[in-house]
Amino acid sequence: MSLKLVIALLSLPLLFVGCSNSEKAGDQGKSDCPSPQTPPPKFRVKQEGDFFEKLKTLNITDSDNTITFQTKDYNFIFCDTNQTFLAQVGSYKPENKSAETYEEAIRELVEPPYRTIELEDKTYRYRVVLDPNPFPDFEVEPKKVVLELIAPEEKDSQKHTLYTLKQVKEKQFGIQLGLPKITATVINNNQLYWSISSEQGEGNGGIATIVNYNPQVNQINIIQPSQIGKQQINDFAISNNDQGIIFWLATQSSGEGNPYLPGMGLVSYRYDNKLLKSYHARNSKLVGVIPHKLTIKKDQLWVATGNGICKIKWQLIEQKNSWKCWQFELKADIHPKGLEVYKSLLDANSVTTLNPDEDNNLVEVLWWSPQDEEREKGRYEIVYDSPFSVTLDGKGIMNWKEIYNKEYEANSWEEIVYWLGKDWFWNGDKFIRPFDGVSLNYFGGGPGGISTWKNTQTQRPEIYAIRGDLNLTKLTKNSTQVEHYSGWVDDSLLNSYITIVPAKIPENSKPNPLKKLSP
Repeated sequence: MSLKLVIALLSLPLLFVGCSNSEKAGDQGKSDCPSPQTPPPKFRVKQEGDFFEKLKTLNITDSDNTITFQTKDYNFIFCDTNQTFLAQVGSYKPENKSAETYEEAIRELVEPPYRTIELEDKTYRYRVVLDPNPFPDFEVEPKKVVLELIAPEEKDSQKHTLYTLKQVKEKQFGIQLGLPKITATVINNNQLYWSISSEQGEGNGGIATIVNYNPQVNQINIIQPSQIGKQQINDFAISNNDQGIIFWLATQSSGEGNPYLPGMGLVSYRYDNKLLKSYHARNSKLVGVIPHKLTIKKDQLWVATGNGICKIKWQLIEQKNSWKCWQFELKADIHPKGLEVYKSLLDANSVTTLNPDEDNNLVEVLWWSPQDEEREKGRYEIVYDSPFSVTLDGKGIMNWKEIYNKEYEANSWEEIVYWLGKDWFWNGDKFIRPFDGVSLNYFGGGPGGISTWKNTQTQRPEIYAIRGDLNLTKLTKNSTQVEHYSGWVDDSLLNSYITIVPAKIPENSKPNPLKKLSP
């Protein structure tokens, strides 16, 4: 294994930090709704990855009247009494301390620690490992992924093979086994369930797996629905009804330089009849493309994404009115002297000035990007109601098969055609892009969008919009023309803060214009 792989392996825990359903903290909070924080929590950005790390839910706690979604820096608290959210400075403390040094990380790879869970006053210890273990010398190649379980009053661990390198290669999921990780542990009907994910990128892969353990008969059942085999499972929850049990999975994918890529979204899997369905931003009201945490409270399934939070009546999930969602928004005060607005990230000359007035002294902040590799200076992308028009020649509409190969079929969570705005979603009025719909592209020049390398001497592309809403005005095989409802302002003039508001739904929905243009 290469040194680059070692670095990827060491960084993998960052993708999965947090407690599982069974390990979610106990009832906390008061019966009354908490008061809004004054001033509201600040949102400081040092790099583009902060939008993911600061908005990714790591843990969920609940009380009789509130449910709290904890990110690294914030608590988003839902009050059942008034059915609203508020944001506060965070209180999250990880249950398991992460390695702080390279040496500590290597020791954990050499001897992965067991985790424990209590079931009927008995302690079970478990972990998932590569076999043989390649660390620390990388002199052997792992051939399989194994779940090790130590049941109560047992000294030796049971070893259960989950999948092999041969299987991963046959399915074309990778050419070597990625580091596996248990992402959730659930107790249901006095049985244990685990979800297991694998590192992806640079040829690494695995098979998305759910494991069921029945302690009454000491039996392991390995569940690997073929439809989600190449997905990463971020979290896992179980609901029960008269027809049987339903697995709920929070899924995504990743790749080299892109730790967060859209996948199947929220997945339901009926254990009895093997029926699987995917709910994502293109076929449902899910706000965001990467769900990180799930929890079930009575008849409600809560889904926390990198763009907001949804509450769903899970037994009526096919009905649109059973979904209620909130989205994260960044706000900032308009500088008293006004804000010079630029059409793009690198524009030298502003095109207008945004001034505060009695009716509005706030601006919505969409993104931040550096203007050079040193990242000493950058600009915020903000909402601007009067759109700017841009035409990009040489970049038009294509079929996905033209990008990949003739056998390629676009996934349901992908746009129906390939174009510059493929990562935006049609909401019935405009094309919109959530926070977690921006690929970080660490090894490819950073996040992109409606952009072009107009000046090859610059360190950054000329970016017109990364998250700004889009109107498509003209799209051909060789050209793209859009209006973007966003502009750019110097970052020294804004201090943003975080809010969470009801998801915006257009009153009069129109059909996706791309359907008429599909080549």
